[in-house]
Amino acid sequence: MSPHIALLRAVNVGGRKVLKDDLLGLARDLGFGEAKTLLASGNLVIWGRHEGGAALEKALEDGLEARMGLRTDFMVRAPAELRGVIDANPFREQAVARPNHLLVSFLKSPIDQGTAEVLRAAITGPEEIHTDGRTLYIDFKDGIAESTLDRDWKKTKRAPLGTMRNWNTVLKLAAMVAA
Repeated sequence: MSPHIALLRAVNVGGRKVLKDDLLGLARDLGFGEAKTLLASGNLVIWGRHEGGAALEKALEDGLEARMGLRTDFMVRAPAELRGVIDANPFREQAVARPNHLLVSFLKSPIDQGTAEVLRAAITGPEEIHTDGRTLYIDFKDGIAESTLDRDWKKTKRAPLGTMRNWNTVLKLAAMVAA
């Protein structure tokens, strides 16, 4: 049985609580043989005979809504995809020096180059970005707390749909699914 990493978007912030027991219950409801969570920020690793991709994302989204009445997006990645994200990291020095300032946004769909350029041009702070398919790497040089990136991107109306994890969390998730 192969694992999948399921990342929830916009939970455990702004009153949208999804607890560990809820995620593990959702996995059971959907017939996964084994499930584990990481931290309290919507990270679920599931093992089972289910196909990955959009079909699994939809099943998780529908299942969470049925279970809790909460509709949110899931971004699902296979272990090889997560390993590819790690290997393609364009900010290797930052990942070592300040991994909590390097975030990876796992996107629902690939970001096109035109959108990437619009987003890059809208940045008014010191942040740097790099896009790679369904992955957006963001180096928050001065930290996230003072960043205006979210506000800058909302003005473009082209901000991609995704969910962010810091580099430490990305590495922990990879370790959970390592064979």
